[in-house]
Amino acid sequence: MKKKGAIYSVIALMLCTAVYLNWSYNRGDDEDFSAASGTDDGRILGQAQLVDGPADEDGESDAQADAEQTSGAGGDYFSQARLSRQKARDEAVGILNVTVENESADADAKQAATDSIQAMAQSAMKESRIENMVIAKGYSECVVFINDNGVNVIVQKPEGGMQETDIARIKDIVIGETGVKANQITIVETE
Repeated sequence: MKKKGAIYSVIALMLCTAVYLNWSYNRGDDEDFSAASGTDDGRILGQAQLVDGPADEDGESDAQADAEQTSGAGGDYFSQARLSRQKARDEAVGILNVTVENESADADAKQAATDSIQAMAQSAMKESRIENMVIAKGYSECVVFINDNGVNVIVQKPEGGMQETDIARIKDIVIGETGVKANQITIVETE
């Protein structure tokens, strides 16, 4: 029975690693694109824009409005990070649900899967609360990842960059919500 518990722990660790690697890979792609394009405004070489499209009342074409909505590279990064996090979590829950619903699985395996699902749900709630609290403190965007090793917080760079007071404020929020130690919190600023 301990062997099955160890197997489920390894599976959960692998899923967490996959989430992190997916996040890292997607984050690296964004940096590669802006480095390759020579711009920092989120535009990608080869991005097309309709020039002679129908204009609205303001004289702005639909293509211009769409381009302005999607050009916020910072917002796109945070949206993509949240989406990737949710997809990975949904996949993990799906795998664990198979164990819970498997009639031939023993009670310990089902309980371990149920506990893992509950832990993921609690982490999701904590991540959401931390993100909302950080944004409420005046930061424009934030995404949080809670894992077994601690908490990673990615914040959109404030004007003038991150100061020690910003780091202390964010760490206080994370510690208050999760109870982790300050050395288990990683804060990254992105543009």
